[in-house]
Amino acid sequence: MNVIADDVAQLLDTAARAAREASAVLATAPRPQRDAALMAAAAALRARADVVIAANAADVEGAPGLSAAFRDRLLLNPARVEAMARAVEEVAALPDPVGRVLAEWTRPNGLVIRRVTQPLGVIGMIYESRPNVGADAAALCLKAGSAVILRGGSESTRSAAAIHGCMAEGLRAAGLPEAAVQIAPTADRAFVAAMLRAAGLIDLIIPRGGKGLVTRVQQEARVPVLAHAEGLCHTYIHAAADPAMARTILANAKMRRTGVCGATETLLIDAAIAPSLLPLLVADLRALGCDFRADDRARAIVPDLPAATEEDFRTEWLDAILSVKVVEGVGQALDHIRRFGSEHTEAIVTQDEAVATQFLNGLASAVGLWNASTQFCDGGEFGFGAEIGIATGRLHARGPVGPEQLCTWRYQVIGTGQTRP
Repeated sequence: MNVIADDVAQLLDTAARAAREASAVLATAPRPQRDAALMAAAAALRARADVVIAANAADVEGAPGLSAAFRDRLLLNPARVEAMARAVEEVAALPDPVGRVLAEWTRPNGLVIRRVTQPLGVIGMIYESRPNVGADAAALCLKAGSAVILRGGSESTRSAAAIHGCMAEGLRAAGLPEAAVQIAPTADRAFVAAMLRAAGLIDLIIPRGGKGLVTRVQQEARVPVLAHAEGLCHTYIHAAADPAMARTILANAKMRRTGVCGATETLLIDAAIAPSLLPLLVADLRALGCDFRADDRARAIVPDLPAATEEDFRTEWLDAILSVKVVEGVGQALDHIRRFGSEHTEAIVTQDEAVATQFLNGLASAVGLWNASTQFCDGGEFGFGAEIGIATGRLHARGPVGPEQLCTWRYQVIGTGQTRP
């Protein structure tokens, strides 16, 4: 390892050991103290909103040539800073996830066994472009009694530092160690590599960003990873859908914010209603600035739609582009989702409860919705206050990850002198 890499590794070692000490304090800190830190941090975000927005403006100015979707993810404004502060307060108001008795039972020999929640310890959060993720992650980890090391994207270093200052102010106000929330002390990519190798110092790595970041973390990590795949989300409009509802839901699911992972990327529409409804859907979305990639059956109905390739149906656009496919019923819709989807979020629009149940039960995806926009896949909308990410793996947690999902458990066994024969 070269000298620079050695220095970065030492920086990570120092940060992680401080986080480990802070996590021991957080694990036994009473809920009122952790909540006080969050409330003070929210107040600091509001008081320093001008500082945060100015830092963000410098980040945006220093990253020219951004796509519209990337710029939207990076940008902070007064409404978004207020939303950050409000999310931190909402996290504080949630029930305490630490020390809950999940189950309790008594064995024939009189032993009482309890399964009790406990903090994970030290979490490493690696994220791209969206600076509000730092505030969300810090709030959720504090609520769950864990320390966190935040490594944001190089394009948002000033924003991350300004937000971190607000979180640190909250910790100081509540008498908790500032090392409970840290940001990477260097933008060197070697720091990420050091985080991924920090087994024994970091307990869980959470990547939040594009496919390249998530793939790298999953391939290189020597620490357990809680990750999500691409947000290749589908909205399926069934033959029994209410047309007006379908138009409203699809417009929101695709165009509310095109750069978020819960945005619909593919429309599946039943052949029975496609001739009458698809032209209206296309007109609605075109009026909002959307472009399309459509299969042959859809193009037979709306001839000026650009033709789709198979690769288009595998693409998370994160932009104002929608893939379109005409299908024959719920079975074919599920087949398409299983083949091309990323097990993130799917929605069905229908008035037929039996079909909706078949669709929801047939999904392997982390989140399924009936008669609602895919953009509801969000920790705040689920009542978690915020989210640290959307988990699409099969272990530990799935869907929006809030405070409860950032805890593990241990067992407490209470006896009256029993010995094992």
